[in-house]
Amino acid sequence: MTSQPTLANWLTILALGVIWGGTFAVVSLALTGYGPLTVAAARTTLGAAALLVLMRAMGRPWPEGGRRLWLHVAAIGTLSTAVPFFLLSWGLQFVPSAFGGLAMAALPLFVLPMAHFFSDEPLSLRRAAGVVTGFAGALVLLGPGVLQVSGADLGPLGRLACLAAAVSYACASVLTRRCPPVDPIVLSALTLMVGAAVLIPVMLLVEGVPGWSGATPGLAILFLGLVPTAMAVLLRIMVIRSAGSVFMTLVNYQVPVWSMVIGWAALGEDLPWRFFAALALILAGLVVSQWGALGRLFGPWR
Repeated sequence: MTSQPTLANWLTILALGVIWGGTFAVVSLALTGYGPLTVAAARTTLGAAALLVLMRAMGRPWPEGGRRLWLHVAAIGTLSTAVPFFLLSWGLQFVPSAFGGLAMAALPLFVLPMAHFFSDEPLSLRRAAGVVTGFAGALVLLGPGVLQVSGADLGPLGRLACLAAAVSYACASVLTRRCPPVDPIVLSALTLMVGAAVLIPVMLLVEGVPGWSGATPGLAILFLGLVPTAMAVLLRIMVIRSAGSVFMTLVNYQVPVWSMVIGWAALGEDLPWRFFAALALILAGLVVSQWGALGRLFGPWR
């Protein structure tokens, strides 16, 4: 059963919004010196190392579980780290970082129907209306001609890759909710280890052994591995465990706004009109689908 979100859950959502909203700009900076596979592999490897150290320092034991647990860990690790990290890194080579944040705001479009069929969070008529509204925003975001790739213009494929990363995250969210009980720190470390195990061999085969490519991309990769990956993955799992995968989607209210502001202010990105139209529709869909949660949040001040 889904528990009532606590104040700590809401504060965690706020922190994750700021962290993840700025992640897309940092990925763009890392891509100035490294390939997308290297960026994704570094994120998972550094994040896994940081959480393994934390596990040892806190005395958290290695989990004892059967085949069902390890199948969940393998699937969650692949779908929450390896696949979306690579898709985002690859896609952000061809689209503004703000697009990545807006694509992540589409996450509830996939989580809500999945949670209805595969978890304990039914899809009401109101939530369905929110999904439809938000889906319209995703279509506006993708823009015309998204399936038409011509010459060296890989922008349409970059847009699809960013949206596909949101689908991957949605699958992982529902699987995490259904995973057998595991300490969240341990689960975070294990999923990042799975991501590293998947990405490192592919990185070595395609892009080779990475070296230091300068302060900006190098420090960006370190930041990506330690802050929005190690720390934020832990916070994300804790929120899903305590408040549900649908509640976790509330972080998307902030992520697109912060990604647009940071992309414009820090990277000088142009923000076309369809970004603002998509943002309005996606946020409207979120408000409709999460109206009950918003009512519980603001009810005491009415």
